[in-house]
Amino acid sequence: METLLSSHPLCPLFNPKLSSPKTHLASLRPTRQNCLAHIKPITSGLRSHNPQPSLTIPTNWFTHAQQGMAALALSLALNFCPVFDTGNALASEFDVLYEGPPKESYVFDDAGVLSKVTKSDLKQLLSDLESRKNFKINFITVRKLTSKADAFEFADQVLERWYPTVEEGSNKGIVVLVTSQKEGAVTGGPAFVEAVGDKILDATVSENLPVLATDEKYNEAIYSSAKRLVAAIDGLPDPGGPSVNNDKRESNFKTREETEEKRGQFTLVVGGLLVIAFVVPMAQYYAYVSRK
Repeated sequence: METLLSSHPLCPLFNPKLSSPKTHLASLRPTRQNCLAHIKPITSGLRSHNPQPSLTIPTNWFTHAQQGMAALALSLALNFCPVFDTGNALASEFDVLYEGPPKESYVFDDAGVLSKVTKSDLKQLLSDLESRKNFKINFITVRKLTSKADAFEFADQVLERWYPTVEEGSNKGIVVLVTSQKEGAVTGGPAFVEAVGDKILDATVSENLPVLATDEKYNEAIYSSAKRLVAAIDGLPDPGGPSVNNDKRESNFKTREETEEKRGQFTLVVGGLLVIAFVVPMAQYYAYVSRK
């Protein structure tokens, strides 16, 4: 016995609004040959029907496995592959330029080399100077310069960007330290340059910043420069720059005099050995022959 499973109309002559099963079957008979001539009825044998294994579940499982493996590979690549630095130094320079002068401190430590103690000491020293003398000095550290040739050009650019007018930047000072290049620069407005003096400005740039930065003493380089500039503005004696270690290492090479002396001694020793090597065997041979 076969049962018709499709509940949808198989012919456009069927009325989809018919609700009675009897009416549906009655209308099916006269049109069966016309409408079902080219359509094979869908039948099912309840006892003899053997459902074929479906491929949907294995296919879905395989798809999910592929997606899981792809996600795992991507996660491992992001976690363990090296991340290359592409333009961080350039971004740091623009950060310094466009963020403006620090509001709560006097330090823009973009290179991340200054300790909390140094930042606190600078804030105390420079805030006292600003309250007494109305001079403000900002310190900037960057890792590397890419948009400017040296620290002086970048310091001038920062001064012009942060304080566009002469009135705003007259009593302002900018100190820049570039950690990778081990160099620094000091610039400022007319009032600041006059108060500090060219001598102290040159000495700070040539002594405090590069000498200490070469030994990677960045905290000492920044704070010693700040004390030197503040002392100059206050009219106090110059505390001076860092002491440069000029001690020469002991050389392992001999001097010319020592070499000549050693050469003479070596000649005497070699000559004596040659004499012994030739004279002693000949003397022994002569003594042996004379006994016979």
